[in-house]
Amino acid sequence: MNWLNPPAPPPCDDSAPAAVRGARLPAWLLPQDWPRDPALRNAPALARIELADGRIARVKPEPPGAVEAPDTVPAWNAHGAPVLPGLVEAHTHLDKAFTLGRMGTVRPGLLGAIDALIEDRARWTDADIRARATRGLQWAWQAGTTHLRTHVDWFNGAMPPPAWGVLSALAHEWRGRLGVELAALAPLRFFADAAQAGELARQAASTGPHARLGGFVHTSNWDAGALRHLVMAAAEAGIDLDLHVDEELEPGAQGLATIARLARETGFTGRIVCGHVCALAAMPESQALAVLDAVARAPITLVSLPVTNLLLQDAVTHRTPRQRGITLVKEARARGIPLLFASDNVQDPFCRTGSLDPVETMAIATWAAQLDAPFDTWSDSICRGDWLQRQPAARPTLEGAPADLVIFPDADATGWPSRTARRQVLRAGRWLQTAVPAAADTADAPAPA
Repeated sequence: MNWLNPPAPPPCDDSAPAAVRGARLPAWLLPQDWPRDPALRNAPALARIELADGRIARVKPEPPGAVEAPDTVPAWNAHGAPVLPGLVEAHTHLDKAFTLGRMGTVRPGLLGAIDALIEDRARWTDADIRARATRGLQWAWQAGTTHLRTHVDWFNGAMPPPAWGVLSALAHEWRGRLGVELAALAPLRFFADAAQAGELARQAASTGPHARLGGFVHTSNWDAGALRHLVMAAAEAGIDLDLHVDEELEPGAQGLATIARLARETGFTGRIVCGHVCALAAMPESQALAVLDAVARAPITLVSLPVTNLLLQDAVTHRTPRQRGITLVKEARARGIPLLFASDNVQDPFCRTGSLDPVETMAIATWAAQLDAPFDTWSDSICRGDWLQRQPAARPTLEGAPADLVIFPDADATGWPSRTARRQVLRAGRWLQTAVPAAADTADAPAPA
C-alpha cells in the first residue's frame, strides 16, 4: 500500500471474495520460516489468504510485485494493510454497562464504584438489562469481535440473578455471530460453606458449556478456606473458573499466589482465568516474580484490564495518581503465561469510558505498559480466544479457521494501533457492512511495514 493507492472499499453487498491479497499479518500468527521482505524493513512478507466455504483454506506468501498483478479469481487487495483474525473481548460486564449516565457522584476507587453499583441495581429490570447488554454486543460485533466473555454479578447465594438468565438468553440468540460466555461473579463469602459453594457451582454449570464460575478475591474479603471451597466446587461440577483477583495495590494480597498453589494441590484440570492481578505491581519485585513463576506452572491465564485499572487504582479525589495499576504483563509473557487485554467495564461507575473495542484497549495498554511492536508481538492478546479454554493451541494458525478477518486500511503495522478507527470486517468470508465507521480519509494512509 502507498499514499496514492489505498485499499478500495469492499463491495456494498454480502459478496464473498475468493481471496484477500496483500495482507500484512502479525509475526505471531505466521510460521517461523515465513519469508521476510527487505523492502518492508525486513518485516514479514505480505500474505495471500485464500477463502472457501466461509473458512480460510490457505495462507501463503505473496512475492514482491505480485500484490499489484491482476488476479484470476474474485479477490480483494489489502495493499499491505494490517490484518488480524477475529477479535476477543475476554472480560467485560454487560450487566453493568451504560449505567453511569443515570448515577450521581461516584466516590473514587473500586469500593466507591461497588457502592454506586449496588444502589443502581434497584433500577435493573429484565428489559433494562437486555437493552444495555444488546447495545454492548452490537458494539463488540461491529468492532470485529467474534468471542466475548461477560461477568455477571451473582449476589443472592446459590440463586442465579435475573441478569444471568437475560444474558444466557442473549448468548443463545447471538450464536453463529458472536460467541458469548458468562462468568458468575460472586462474593468470596458465598463459598465459605462447602455445601453452598457446591450448589452455586452446580447452578452455574447447569446453564451450559458457555458458563464459568467466578468470584471476587480481594484483601477486603480474604478467606483462604472459602477460596479452596471455590476451586474444589468448580472441579467437582466440571466448570472452569474466571476470577477477579487482587484488584488492588496491596503488596500483601495473597489471591493469585494462593490460586496457583490450589491449582497444583487439587490437580485442577480446567482453565483458571485470573483478571486484574494489579497487586503484583505493588509487591517487591522478587516476590512478584516468584508468584509469576508459580502461575506459569499452573493452568492459569491472566487478563489485564488497563483502562479500568488506570481509573480505579490509586484513585483519590483532587489528587493525581502516582501508580498505574497495570499488572506485570511483560514479566508474565516472558514466562510463557497466556495473557490477554480486555475492556472490563464500559460507561458504568467503574469506568466512565469504553466502547467494547479490543483495539481501543490494546492502544491504552500499549501506552500504559510501554509495549514494543504491538502489532507483531502483542496483538495476540486481543485475538487468542483459545487462551480462555481448557486446552490452548500450541501455536495459532489461520488455515482451517473461520474466515473472520479484521482489516485496518488506514493503519500500518509499525504505528498500529493508531489509525484503526475505520476497519473492514469479514465474517465467514462475507463483508460485514456495519463495521466501525471511517474517522479519516484513506488518501493519506502511510505505507505499511
